[in-house]
Amino acid sequence: MKLLDFTKMHGAGNDFVVLDGLGGSLPDDLGELARRLSDRHFGVGADQVLVLLPSTRADVRMDIYDADGSRVEMCGNGIRAIFKYLRDRGLSEKDELAVETEERIVRPRWVGPDRIRVDMGSPILEPARVPTRLGSGAGPVLDEPLEVQGQHVRVSCVSMGNPHAILYVEDVDAAPVESLGSAIENHPAFPNRVNIEFVQLLTRDRVRQRTWERGTGETLACGSGACAVAVASVLNGHVDRELSVELRGGTLALEWPDDAGSVFMTGPAAEVYRGRFPVEGD
Repeated sequence: MKLLDFTKMHGAGNDFVVLDGLGGSLPDDLGELARRLSDRHFGVGADQVLVLLPSTRADVRMDIYDADGSRVEMCGNGIRAIFKYLRDRGLSEKDELAVETEERIVRPRWVGPDRIRVDMGSPILEPARVPTRLGSGAGPVLDEPLEVQGQHVRVSCVSMGNPHAILYVEDVDAAPVESLGSAIENHPAFPNRVNIEFVQLLTRDRVRQRTWERGTGETLACGSGACAVAVASVLNGHVDRELSVELRGGTLALEWPDDAGSVFMTGPAAEVYRGRFPVEGD
């Protein structure tokens, strides 16, 4: 039995197992390994597994696996976590990095002790590219009706490299996140499934958010989801272009300076512990 080094990290409570493939080989079936690592009873426990790999297009590549072992495109909180990982180990001394993900290159920048600002790139609003079967043409998909579990809800859809559906609720603590989130995640309107944000509007510069993550369930934070919430809320006329998004695990600062530009997310990252996990091999 072989022991595989890992690092447990989190960004605002969104927790990860980080596997470092920059200097050595990793097991072949990373999806199955991610499922085992993420199990909170028989594994390490995590929302996602982040795999660091060399990149020919950026400083580093980050592959992302959800707790069910499925491969996903983006993780905003994970970007901050791996930037801290690289700095803490002396693997990079840069104040800004280019990180390749499956869908795009994002750029985290160090702005203070364990505080990282990420250029998440521009939102995708065209329905076919989110992807969603709601809306038409170039989009955006805003406040569209959706029938689910015998009830009618209204959603706005944004991709930050991964798909999000945003619902506005009166009281986010009372929202049926598990039952409704699971149903919307697997709704035919979303061919690649979807992440769901339940949002309570507080002021022009402050909202509260809970997230049902595709392939994982409810998480304490979702960085790309907070970005999608900022975009949808600006386009719906609910908030200003700079706002705080309060999540169950912490608060993220969001900026979307203009419709044609990038979304910027600032928040914390922390290492929890390091360990070794048994895998097959010599």
